[in-house]
Order: sequence, then structure tokens, then C-alpha cells
Amino acid sequence: MSIPVDVVLSCGALRAVLGASGDTPLELRSLTLDGAEAVRPHPLVEVLTASERHERMTLGYRGTTVGARLRPTVVEKSGAAAVVTQTDQVTGLSVRTRLALDGGGLRLSHELRNDGAEDVVVFAVPTLSVSTAAEPAQLTLASGRSEWLGEGRWREDAVADLLPELGFAAVAQPDRTGFGQSSAGGWPTGSVLPVAVLSTADAVSIGWQIESSAGWQWSLSRGDGGVVLSAGGPTEREHQAAVRLRPGDTFETVAAGLVVSDSGRDGAFAALTRHRRGLREVREIERSLPIVYNDYMNTLMGQPNTERLLPLIAAAGEAGAEYFCIDAGWFTESTDYWSEVGEWREAPTRFDGGLGRVIAAIRDAGMRPGLWIEPESVGLDSPVAGALPADAFFQRYGAAVVEQRRRHLDLRHPAAVAHLDAAVDHLVAAFGIEYLKLDYNIEPGSGTDVGGLAPGHGLLAHTRALRDWLVALQRRHPQLLIENCASGAMRSDYHLLAVTHLQSTSDQQDALRYAAIAASAPATILPEQAGNWAYPAAAMSQGELDVTLVSGLAGRFYLSGFLNELSADAFARVQEAVATAKTLRGNLVTATPFWPIGMPGWDDDILCLGLRQEDGSAVFCVWSRGTEGVDLVLPDVGAITQIFPSGAAWRTSAADDHAVVTVPAGPAAAVFRSEGAAS
Repeated sequence: MSIPVDVVLSCGALRAVLGASGDTPLELRSLTLDGAEAVRPHPLVEVLTASERHERMTLGYRGTTVGARLRPTVVEKSGAAAVVTQTDQVTGLSVRTRLALDGGGLRLSHELRNDGAEDVVVFAVPTLSVSTAAEPAQLTLASGRSEWLGEGRWREDAVADLLPELGFAAVAQPDRTGFGQSSAGGWPTGSVLPVAVLSTADAVSIGWQIESSAGWQWSLSRGDGGVVLSAGGPTEREHQAAVRLRPGDTFETVAAGLVVSDSGRDGAFAALTRHRRGLREVREIERSLPIVYNDYMNTLMGQPNTERLLPLIAAAGEAGAEYFCIDAGWFTESTDYWSEVGEWREAPTRFDGGLGRVIAAIRDAGMRPGLWIEPESVGLDSPVAGALPADAFFQRYGAAVVEQRRRHLDLRHPAAVAHLDAAVDHLVAAFGIEYLKLDYNIEPGSGTDVGGLAPGHGLLAHTRALRDWLVALQRRHPQLLIENCASGAMRSDYHLLAVTHLQSTSDQQDALRYAAIAASAPATILPEQAGNWAYPAAAMSQGELDVTLVSGLAGRFYLSGFLNELSADAFARVQEAVATAKTLRGNLVTATPFWPIGMPGWDDDILCLGLRQEDGSAVFCVWSRGTEGVDLVLPDVGAITQIFPSGAAWRTSAADDHAVVTVPAGPAAAVFRSEGAAS
């Protein structure tokens, strides 16, 4: 028996209204910020099955037949959260929609249950289905590409160009195609990003984020005067992720967040930042945001030994690092170790005096020890490959999934979990490891069909098991910090970042290119989690050195490089940068990003990232990569002070409503602080 629904949720200035007349599906009828409307009334749940798709033909995830038949049957409300259950009398499907408001926006997920007598094969259930209050001509889309070595390349497009008016209204049809992006395979941020913003100067802007370490999609189409957003995943079409629900079976969609702002693009990104913080449970060991040195990037590159490590350890400690992570190669005698990964036991003769001697040197230098592992990868030449059952690995059509001489563990299998638990427990017990860098350098394609699942659903189930393993691991070892490297940000989503500590933002080894990555990283990753590599080198000019150090200062300062080979002046500059990072890190956990001269372009000569505090003060990171100097105007900024580097002051001035920084020809970089907005 369907029931009428009229539910109001409030959190600060944010207000959401859910409604249904009793003979209609549940709608998100209103989402307002200080009374300004962000959305138009629109059905909140769409369901595509193998046998029933759309009421009217479209390639999008809107106007579905099952979705139109859903009727609310149960409503539960608690504070700023609600759960609404809807039922389809034809298939017997019920959908429990969970909604909760936070300081930035609305978080949703859906649970499907088959209460019918027959199997139902579900092809897609978008987590977000909303329609903007703003019209296409008012909106600009900020979206990003993020391939390996070129992470976080954002662009802005007029939505009217992406969704031209084609005359669908005249033929009484919905927009059939639209515009969107979707992930492919096991690298959810390895090509495009599950985050985007629709901004407008004339109305409320919105942003969204999909919490999936497997497949995801978001798409835009014209509808009812606004823009219809569909976001979620994985799906059968994009990810081979159909789900067979037998009577009594349930399935939980991935979660997603929808944020709103009355301050345009940067306001929406600020709201996304606050939303991300609300997803994390910060442990006590994380609160100090320690400085980590890692021996890989532009340094040992996976070939550590005692002779090479000891000078780096001494230099890192003297520079002010608080953790020292030994990267790849520590577990084998081979220089080509790609197919040997998986056992995670120390190499017997690689280290003169054993790995324990190196770990002791790290502690003697005043740092805590860390190691690199790649938990889901097992090389074909590893003893683990033959020791675990076949079903503990990804398979397709009964054959093992092999990528570049490696197999992929399936953490749904208890033997795979037990193997990793034993490996990490040994490293903690034998060496007192307090930091793990988790890599993910193979991409397993659509996923695994072990257990009769569609491969995309198998991948989703594995990533959920991976998250569960990470949570359990940290409960068992509360002193352990976890870096989510993932081949340099190929899996930097908030399904995993909600339960890990640090995200390496790239494997890019060119400091000038890395500046663009560091400048854009907070659009996707919290400033306090965005581990930007600073890798000083003796061959660098003073300007190049400043560029790499400022990239580190733009987020979590992540140090590498042959520090022991630097000149005294260059080493002093590194020490200054580390000291500056320690003074700034306390503010990272409350900072929100903004881009005063626009989103960073990959080839832009001048890059600028701002990190603003609630009191209006801000830190600005500025990089120069061009051959000519320029006067950089920072709007709505009062007087600014250069805080890094010392001894190389850039000229600044302040006017009534802006500040001016005279940026020298590149390479050059500096960090500034403003105590507040222009009066």
C-alpha cells in the first residue's frame, strides 16, 4: 500500500524536501541553500533491469519503467537523515533509499531487495537522479581527466555547448544521448574523475562525487528546463556489472554525494571538501599529519640496499622528516622483481646486516619506519601464486586474470585475507613497521566472474572487501598509517580515501609538470591527504628546487630525492620547506581550495592554488613555468606576505579590492599568506 510522503530535512542553511503524492514515485522536490533552489522536482530512484528499461527510448539512466512504478511504503526520519522504502508491485523489488544532510550537501545510497517470486536481473541503479534548477545556458561544467602522469587535468565547458538544444520538446521525447563520463576497469580515477561541478553565477551551483573503487558513471541531459544529472555505478552497459537478485537477495548501490553552493565553482569545491571530511573517521595517530620521506621517486626507484639507504636516512632525518618509507624492491634479491611480488617477506641478502639494521637506522635518525607493498598483486614467480586456491584470485571464464606477469587477489576469499593479514602482522611484529604504502600497478579489466557474478559486480565486491580489510587492519594495528598510492592516484576515490591516510597524487617525475597536478589535486583529494612529492636534486636550479618544494607545500608534504647530494644552500632550502610544512599542516585540516586565476591548465605558464580558512585568511601557492614575468592579480585579497622561500622575495602590493604579485620568469615558485579578504 503506497503512502504520501512529505519529509523535510535540515542541516544549517541546507534544506531538502522529499515528496510523493501516494500515487507517484518519491521525488527530491526541493534542495535549497539559504532559500535558494538548487534542484527541480525529479524522481529520486531509477532502475534498469534486463527485461525492462525505459518508458520512452533514451540511452540515459532516466525515465525507467521500473522506476516509474515505484511507490513509497515506509518512511523513517531521524534528525537530518531519512530512509524511504519504495516497492514495485510487478517485480516485487523494494528500494530503501538512505539520505543524510551534512555541512556541504546530501549523501545517498540505495538498497534493493527482491521480495518477489522470480529472479530479477538489475542492470543499473543510479545513486543520484536530480534535475538542476538552473537552465543549461546558465551552467558551466568543470570536469577532469586523470590518466597516469597527467592526473587532475580539469577543464570548464559551457553546458549549452555540451547539451545543444536539439528540439526534443517539439517531438515530445526525452534527450536521448546527453554528455557524460565513466570509468573503465579497476582504476576508477585512471582516465576520468568521479567528481564534477555545475556552476553558475546566477543561481545555486552543485557538485557531486561518486564513492566507488570499481565502476562508476555520471551523465547529463536536458530535461524539464534544467539539466538532469545521473550518477552512480557500476552498470551493465559501461562495466559488465549486472546483478541477479534471487528472491530474498539484496544489493547495495555505491554511495554518492550532492553538494550545493551559492559561491560558484570554488564554492562547490569547498562544499565537496567539507563533505569529504565528513566521510572520514580520523584516528589519533593521523592528527599530526607527519612528514614522510620515501626513497622511490627520482631516487632509488625500487632498488634499495643498506649502502644506498643509510645516507638517505641520515639526510631525511636531518631535513626534518618524521617517517621514512622504504619503497619497492626490499622483498627480493632481483632487480627485476615485477613477477616476484606477493609474499612480502624481507630479502635474505639484499641488506648488509639485514632489513632490521636499516629499520634501526631509521629509528636512530628520529623517524618511524615504513614499507611499500602491493597487496592485491601476486607475481607468477611468487610462492604465493601456487599456495593459494584458484578462487582466491580474479578469474574470467575459468581462467586466471594475468596482467604483466601478475595475478590479482580476490579479497572476498578468506584465504586471500588470511595471507595478507599474516604478511602485515609479520612486518609489524618483526620490524615495528608503522607506515604502509599500498600500491596498485595492475589493472584487472572488467573484474572477476568467480561465484557466478558478472565481472563488474565481482570487482565491486572485491573493492568492498578491500575496504573492510583496511578497516580491520587499522583496528588491529592502530599505530599503522596507510598510504593509498594506487600507481600514483589511479584509485583515489573516497570509498578508499575515507579509510586511508595519505594519497600519492602522481608518479610524475618532471617537477614542472607536477606543479599542475599539485595545483589541481584538492579538487579531488582533501588537502590534508594530497601527498604531493617534493623531490629535490643536485642538478636542479634554484628555481626548479623551489618549484618542487612549493608543490609539496600545496598539500601534504611528501619528500624524496637524493638529499645527501645537495649543496649546503639547497639542503637548507629543503629544511626551510619542511619547517614551513610543519607550520602550515595544522591549517590543512580546515582549509578549502580555490583557484583565483582559474582551474590549472596543464600547459599554463602561471599556476595558483589558494587554501582558505573560515576566518578569511588564505595561503597561496604560485608557480611560474613561463619565460616571461607577469603581474598576477589576486581578487578579493588583502595584504599578502611571502612565507616561502626566504631570501628570494617577490614583489607584492595591495589595493582596495585585490593584491598583486609580480611573478618572475620561470622556473620559480613561492608561497604567500593573506590574513583576510580585502576590506
